[in-house]
Amino acid sequence: MTRTAHTFAYAGPSALTGTGRNRALGLETAGGLTPAGAEAHPQFFAGFLSEPQAAARALLAVADVAAARYFRRTQRASLDPVVTGNGDRLRFESFSGCCGVYARLDVLPEGLRGADTGHGTTNVDVNNPLREALSRLTGDDPLHLRVGPDEMAVTTLDGPVVEKKVPLPDRWLRGFAESQAITAGFDLRAELSAAETVRFLRSLPRSGPGGGAASRALWVVPAGRTLRPTTRPVPGAVCLPGPERLAAFQRVLRQATGLRVYGPAGDHAAPTASAWEVALPGMRLTLTLSPEADRGFSGEGSVLESLATDTAAEDAELVSVLLAWEPRIDPADLAEQSGLPVERVRAALTRLGTAGRVGYDLAEAAYFHRELPYDARRAERHNPRLVAARTLLEQGAVTLDGPLTAHVASGERRYTVRDSGGALGCTCQWWADYRGRRGPCKHALATRMARRSAATGTPTADADADATTATATATATAGDVR
Repeated sequence: MTRTAHTFAYAGPSALTGTGRNRALGLETAGGLTPAGAEAHPQFFAGFLSEPQAAARALLAVADVAAARYFRRTQRASLDPVVTGNGDRLRFESFSGCCGVYARLDVLPEGLRGADTGHGTTNVDVNNPLREALSRLTGDDPLHLRVGPDEMAVTTLDGPVVEKKVPLPDRWLRGFAESQAITAGFDLRAELSAAETVRFLRSLPRSGPGGGAASRALWVVPAGRTLRPTTRPVPGAVCLPGPERLAAFQRVLRQATGLRVYGPAGDHAAPTASAWEVALPGMRLTLTLSPEADRGFSGEGSVLESLATDTAAEDAELVSVLLAWEPRIDPADLAEQSGLPVERVRAALTRLGTAGRVGYDLAEAAYFHRELPYDARRAERHNPRLVAARTLLEQGAVTLDGPLTAHVASGERRYTVRDSGGALGCTCQWWADYRGRRGPCKHALATRMARRSAATGTPTADADADATTATATATATAGDVR
């Protein structure tokens, strides 16, 4: 697994200070991007929270996910949440250490009082003393929230900064991209009232220290005002893969006003990803679960088709200048502004997602702008199947045999790729194992790129690809590519 050492430098530790009506929550920020460019310690908000206790518990839930591993739990995980200011709201995001759970807290305009919200993205320090203080927070006294350093403190700062060095696996960046691409295809499948939300979440099985039976997938079926669990995918059911991975919701049950369940349309025999959104006063807390507890989002392959297009890179550059930190991004509006077809805009947004530059809000069925501190090509360079497909293409391994069939020489073997209604199937083991549930195999990707090159008359070698890096990465990750 590729890791990059990333240092979070904070002006000081985040802290909850004061008592009664003078309480203040100061969340310190690390280096981040804003409309003015890179800033060492950007400030996004300084005002009051409408529902301080609910906000404190929801923030703890996001931090819980960042510190958790739901698979191979003996390994520790620690990553400070990401915060994005979108002008009218704050979004706190995190991924579990195993990359199988994505958490996001949206503090909406009605949840913030007394100040404008800035624009930009950075990490926020959520340390153990702060977690303990937030967990003890009770009552409805006002709570002042400051996201970013106090301006006076910055001008007089002469002490050492607080630094955290965290190894960031590339799979976390791929997880942001994959979860965005997957949830963009979800529909609202069920909705519960406040009372039924609490009853349902409290009824879910909990796993033992080693995982146990609760790690297996359940399905839930809308039944009147509630959800009925079942162990098999009956018609109308939504998959709940690893119910213990919703444990972070226990923090906010007292404040929950409802639950929304999102998943892919139709009925599916195999486990699928799903998203679970708890409504809170002025806020939404969403947990998105990968299809299996031992299966992170990083390997799902839902972005590969978009990354493999010849125009995605140029389209992404054009679309990126139109984002403007908007809390709601509509592909149709971007298509009108850019002059691109909606399909190419969606592919461009997927590519931007691989650099952490856009996310997807299920509740509003819209993308949103953020800027994570990642190289825009990093996820693409280290995606084993995409790298391997480009290597096959450069080696001339793809032979097109009419409009529906191709043959791909890979090592000592030769695979056949067939087009069935626009979907490519293959005779390789990857396709036999997953049947497209985890994206296309490297042979299908190479075939798709070869057909596009043949249709446009362009050379099969991808001018954007670094052949040396591709070959080295393909060799290093051969165990992950079939």
